[in-house]
Amino acid sequence: MQQFPVEAYQAEISQIVAEVFQTMLGLEVGPEGAEHEPTPDAITAAIFFAGSWKGAVLIEASRRQALTWTARLMSIREPSTITDDVRDSLGELVNIIGGNLKSVLPSGVGLSMPTVVEGTDYSVKVCGENLVNRLCFSSPAGCFSVTLVEVV
Repeated sequence: MQQFPVEAYQAEISQIVAEVFQTMLGLEVGPEGAEHEPTPDAITAAIFFAGSWKGAVLIEASRRQALTWTARLMSIREPSTITDDVRDSLGELVNIIGGNLKSVLPSGVGLSMPTVVEGTDYSVKVCGENLVNRLCFSSPAGCFSVTLVEVV
């Protein structure tokens, strides 16, 4: 298996996330220097890579951000609670980011269907020994994180 230095791709990940949020949501987002502390009401969307490179990309956001992003992505009134539309929107965002990341990953990588986890006080673990690169982004609705995990 080819080694993929996840930390070496910070600039590409930042650019992809910024372009996806600008194109799909009309939001300006940028890298945030500080570590992002997830809120107790966080929602996480993940997509997994398999093939010549194995890993995952995760978006972790607050409930408020997820509701706002859904309204922008679907051109609907902002939902008041987490609905299937909200889960679908976060799944779509992580799917688009993952699809764009495929262009910088080794060839022969496939994507899974998105997974969305919500609730309070949960954790998401990609099993195996991992190399992790977590990037925090600022947006008008607050900070969120995008994490790239390589399973080694």
